[in-house]
Amino acid sequence: MSTLTIAALSVALLGMLFSLVAYFRLKRRRFLAAGGNGITACCLLSLAGLGFAVGLNLHTYQRLTHEQPVATLEFRELAPRQYLARLSLPESDEVLLFEIYGDEWQLDARILKWQGIATVLGFDTQYRLERIAGRYQDVEGERSQPRSVYALSDDAGVDLWRLARDNQRWLPWVDAYYGSAAYLPMREGAQYQIAVTQSGLVARPVNQSARDAVGGWR
Repeated sequence: MSTLTIAALSVALLGMLFSLVAYFRLKRRRFLAAGGNGITACCLLSLAGLGFAVGLNLHTYQRLTHEQPVATLEFRELAPRQYLARLSLPESDEVLLFEIYGDEWQLDARILKWQGIATVLGFDTQYRLERIAGRYQDVEGERSQPRSVYALSDDAGVDLWRLARDNQRWLPWVDAYYGSAAYLPMREGAQYQIAVTQSGLVARPVNQSARDAVGGWR
């Protein structure tokens, strides 16, 4: 259970306590006191609900304490500028297949870095793979050839990343940004390993086919 979830649960219990106090004071016709306790209870329960919603969104992210591998990509050529990509995710032992058009693949991630009081509370940098897409080396290809892009995650609960981006003045303890998108050429049989660091994604060729593709990349 995360620190945020524990905090939200504590606030919810406190809100329920104030609700009970308001109920008993209302039975005794102490309307002013009951009203004050009721308002406090509503505020606490709303705050707890927000905490649970943010915590739910955070569960779509993975913790990052050092550089770690997050995916492996392998390609099979179906036709010129058309590939079948096999994406393996070690965190979940999940394997996903995508048909990607273009000369290069691109993988994007969201990264949340905590600052100030959030680090004191034990929040680690977190990441989430966002999407995979194909790229063309030439601009004309980008304009006229088939495009392919696939989402790799869903937004559950309150979108903390967007909330932090839009309200940096009010949320100085969380820094939200896209990690540097990793992109490298596609080739028959090429295999790449993607790692995430504190500053973004890093992709490395694993086999000779991938090394040859990178070596001839312009």
